[in-house]
Amino acid sequence: SVPTSPLLTTREDGVYTVLIAGVDVGGGNTDTIMVGKLDTNEHTMSFVSIPRDTLINEEWGLRKINAAYANEGMGDDGIAALKKQVKRLTGFEVDCYAIVDLTLLTQVIDAMGGVDYDVPMDMDYEIGPVIHLKKGYQHLNGEEVLGLLRYRSGYIMGDLGRLDAQHDFLKAMAEQFTELGNIPNFPKVIKLLSTGLITDMKPENAAFFIRYSSSYIR
Repeated sequence: SVPTSPLLTTREDGVYTVLIAGVDVGGGNTDTIMVGKLDTNEHTMSFVSIPRDTLINEEWGLRKINAAYANEGMGDDGIAALKKQVKRLTGFEVDCYAIVDLTLLTQVIDAMGGVDYDVPMDMDYEIGPVIHLKKGYQHLNGEEVLGLLRYRSGYIMGDLGRLDAQHDFLKAMAEQFTELGNIPNFPKVIKLLSTGLITDMKPENAAFFIRYSSSYIR
């Protein structure tokens, strides 16, 4: 059964904050960092992105927020370090977190049967990850989505442009997942997340948030 109050907080009942960080393949840098508010009363999810190159006041060789997780050896220490830096920026402690390996995201996309998305520009890149996507509305599989989320060289604003695209895509993904047509795939996606996600949430917590927070996603 899905709980009616998945987490204990000192905040308003039904309102929760979550940190979502994406770890790229083969490394520990959290190049995607998002902080969200989940309102299960109003059925909304609102997210803001933190640029990966945000400078932090630490005695590290690479003083950027995306290095916090890896610098502390990942694991519990890395999560604590990342949460500390996010709190310094936002002024509050998040209620829960999820660290997502981007390979897991590709599996989730494929389990959904892909995602329809309007790619904002032609994306071609071959230094490191090979990315070839054409501009326009199309159906993307997991590997194509990975290229979309990694790409940043063509945006006028660089990484800020990439953050806007990531935010826009995740909104489209969540909306399509919660549509009636994807309900049969819900248990499969939850199983993937429960086995591959690094999080302090229980599987039923994630199910609760997806079911009750995503009618309107901002």
